[in-house]
Formats: sequence, C-alpha cells, structure tokens
Amino acid sequence: MKKVVILHSDIAADAPEDELDCLRQAEAIAAAAQKHHYEPVLLPIALDLNSTGAKLRALKPSVVFNIVETIAGRGSLIHLACALLDYLQIPYTGCPTEAMFISSNKPLAKKMMRRAGIATPDWLEQDGSLFQETKAEQYIIKSTWEHASIGLDETSLIKRTSDAEMLAQMKSRRAKLGGSCFAEAFIDGREFNVGLIAEKGRARVLPIAEMLFRDYAPDKPKLVDYRAKWAADSFEYNNTIRKFAFAPAEKPLMDSLREISLRCWELFGLRGYARVDFRVDSGNKPWVLEINANPCISPDAGFAAALTEAGIEYHEAIGLILEDAMK
Repeated sequence: MKKVVILHSDIAADAPEDELDCLRQAEAIAAAAQKHHYEPVLLPIALDLNSTGAKLRALKPSVVFNIVETIAGRGSLIHLACALLDYLQIPYTGCPTEAMFISSNKPLAKKMMRRAGIATPDWLEQDGSLFQETKAEQYIIKSTWEHASIGLDETSLIKRTSDAEMLAQMKSRRAKLGGSCFAEAFIDGREFNVGLIAEKGRARVLPIAEMLFRDYAPDKPKLVDYRAKWAADSFEYNNTIRKFAFAPAEKPLMDSLREISLRCWELFGLRGYARVDFRVDSGNKPWVLEINANPCISPDAGFAAALTEAGIEYHEAIGLILEDAMK
C-alpha cells in the first residue's frame, strides 16, 4: 500500500476556529485517500524544518498531501513547506513553491496580474506605494499574507482620505491582521469564487459560486469577513449564502470569470487545485481580489460545494489531486 503523508499546520488545541479547520481537512483527506488504497499519516510541520525533514525521510511517503496554511502561526511562511518537499525530492499535491509564495503575498500577486492585463482593484502598500487607475471612495484594509479573512470585519472598510491617514489606519491594524497589510479599493458589487482542479493534465473550472448577502441592511458592508466564515452563531455566517444557479443572460459574465480564472492558473503556474476570488462591479466588470493556491478543502467548505455541484465526489477529487501530484 502506498503511503501518503498529510502535511498540515501545527495547530494548538486551543487554536481559533479557522486554524482548527486545517485538522478537519487532514482527517477528511485521510479518509478519502484510504479509498484510493493509500496509507495516510498525519504530520504537523514545525518551524524546525530539519526536524520535519527527518520525520518525512523516516516515513518514506510516496507522496505528500500539502495543506500547510501557516508555519509557527504565520501565513508568510507557507511556501517553506513546498520548499522543504522540493529539497527532499518528495512529490506533493497542490501548487509549487514559486506559485505558493507569489500568490500568497497579495500585493505581489496583484502586481503580476496588473502587468498581465488582469483587472485587480487599486491598492496602497505600507511603504506608501500607490497603484491607482481610478478614484475609489472606499478602501478595505487586508492582511498581506494571512488568508481565511483573518482580522477582517466591518471596521476594515474605510473612506478614502489622504495617503498619510490611510497609512496610519493600516499601521494601527497590523497586529490584528497578523503583520503586514495593505489597503485595497473596495468594489461595491457582487462576489464570486471560482474553483479549479487538475484533471487529465489540464485545469478544469468548477461551477462558479456567487456569495449572496441576505437581509443585510443598506448600510452594512457586504463582506465575506471573519465572522461570515467562522462564527457559526453570527448573523454574517447564517446570512452569507452560496449559489450556483444563474440565468442564461448571465452567460457572458460566467464565461469571463472562467476565462480569467484559467489565465490566472497559467500566469501563476498553479497546480493541483486552486481558487480565484472576484468582485464584479455595477458595469459587470470582473476584478480579481486574490489567488488562493491552497484553498480550504474541508467537506463543508466552498470548494467541496463546487465539487458536489460538478458531480465530483469528495474522494474522487482527492484522487485527482493525488494523481496530479504523482505525475
């Protein structure tokens, strides 16, 4: 029987909900891998890469299923898992080191997209660099590295003022956002997620999901913030609804979202599986918010919902991802 190591973040027992989800992913992947005749072994990654490397050498896996989201609690170190596996010459699932690093640094990814002619909202970085093509009235302060909407709430949305005032606002939120952050022009429109999975050597676009903000008051920001993702007893969590059905008149928009997602797959050198997040403005123009090279694949998450919509069973998807890695 082939052995698969499921490499995951080192999670404390009292960790917040977004971090504990990584362990739920690991357990679900292990169960799915067994259906493909793999022997799964769960292994947390440590900042001491020599220690983790020694354990991997001892385990001698055929492949590693990489779901590392943080190392020592930092998203900025996510690419070290890929780099370690490259060094050890062990095949692994998902995106390679370069793609993981570039896409996880959101401002860096935005620079690549803008140079490639892929629309992404304007932004202001902490060193004062302003990338501006239009005049936005509102900006949203986001973490440079952390995903899962870490530190994102209604107060993250601020009015456009002077650069100096915005930089001061960013500085005051650094701790909450886990370090480096940036301010991104807020697209007041619709929000979409597009999942992709490797199938027979090519990227397959999964059914597109739109996030609906049900019963939100007119003055309440329509954001998929931390509460919407993780606080199960909150208004935001229970009123942020995913839909997959669209009217025929929406076909040009759906085609555009698919085409841009595939361009992102090629531009960043994505592999295995990924997700592209969009906002669409009142003129029906899609704007890429970010590339997620390591999206959550818990059975109750959005990626798994898109798999179900596509008629792909969860264990089948895990098989496709493992097959892609073994190539």
